Amino acid sequence: MRILCTNDDGIHATGLAVLEKIARTFSDDVWVIAPEVEHSGASRALTLTAPIRVRQAGPKRYAVSGTPTDCVLLGVEHLLEGVMPDLVLSGVNRGQNIAEDVTFSGTIAGAMQGMQFGIPALALSQARGFRGEEAPIPWETAETYGPGVVGKLLEHGWPKDVLMNVNFPDVLPDQVKEVEVTTQGRRDQHIIYADKRTDPRGNAYFWLGFRGNLSNPPEGTDLRAIYEGRIAVTPLHIDLTHMETVHALKGVLGGAPPKAPA
Repeated sequence: MRILCTNDDGIHATGLAVLEKIARTFSDDVWVIAPEVEHSGASRALTLTAPIRVRQAGPKRYAVSGTPTDCVLLGVEHLLEGVMPDLVLSGVNRGQNIAEDVTFSGTIAGAMQGMQFGIPALALSQARGFRGEEAPIPWETAETYGPGVVGKLLEHGWPKDVLMNVNFPDVLPDQVKEVEVTTQGRRDQHIIYADKRTDPRGNAYFWLGFRGNLSNPPEGTDLRAIYEGRIAVTPLHIDLTHMETVHALKGVLGGAPPKAPA
């Protein structure tokens, strides 16, 4: 099995080393193609206005000047010596990718690009911050349970237009309660904020951050699972169409285009 590993935290990230360990439980043919620097929050961004540079960082290991999407694209089309990978793994992200996070996430985007090529793809993330900002990230939780979860999913399989989003809770391995197949949740708290600051020359600048507010999500969502110490496995796909509204609007906008009001 040929496995392509990528991430959005960069080629030197601790989570990428954890991902490699997970990958090597399935194969020795593991290729690492990751951004040279961190691209958290890049979503599905492509580098279209600058050249993309590739640096070989070791055998089957490349650092790319672009985004996670660029990495998977270049890997499949140029770097993997003409042999398509059998699996794309993205992560292990430094922090959870749940609820609306998935639309910002470069980790999800790396897996999504693999899915777009028709390759089975998983995004893996290790939750952090729920035990306090000073608590160390429990990477051993993802390392302990990652191989079993990935293996079970590979054994069962899933549709080609779906990627699997796996989040490990912010607890030590012996405190993980169970694995739950979940839906993508939605927070009832706005957690992203812009902090206005002043530089030494007196000019204003802004730093984006996340508040630690917890929501009260329903059972069955990725949010609730992570809050309560469970591993969340959420099937995602790229189709963002809201079918209920499609059906509601067909009787309103179907037929000849409406004219502007007089």
